[in-house]
Amino acid sequence: MSLIPRLFGNRSAFDPFSLDLWDPFFNSNETTTIANTQVDWKETPEAHIFKADLAGLKKEEVKVEVEEGRVLQISGERNVEKEDKNDKWHRVERSRGRFVRRFRLPENAKVEQVKASMENGVLTVIVPKEEMKKPEVKSIEISG
Repeated sequence: MSLIPRLFGNRSAFDPFSLDLWDPFFNSNETTTIANTQVDWKETPEAHIFKADLAGLKKEEVKVEVEEGRVLQISGERNVEKEDKNDKWHRVERSRGRFVRRFRLPENAKVEQVKASMENGVLTVIVPKEEMKKPEVKSIEISG
């Protein structure tokens, strides 16, 4: 028996890199889609790249922000479909409601140069990295 479901409610997967677990916003009933907003984070030599599956959302319905403390925040809202009294639902699996995902960026992130784009329901956020300075090596002459 795992402790994770008890500690984190109906959250299906524990994400140690995401900060949204500690956000008081996480405990709100309106944030039902946090666990269903899938985000990949990869690092290349030039950048940190985040890809979020946001099918059905327009770019105007999504916010990408960098907060103090180098925290990347992706948020938005999936609206509930209008219902007709004669409708009979057989299954509801698509997520609805507000979502927030937060990631603490590493020190080498150039937060002032973050770029975001959205295509085919996938949000891509690119955070360029500072060039790593190679340590200067100085030869010392050995006297003898």
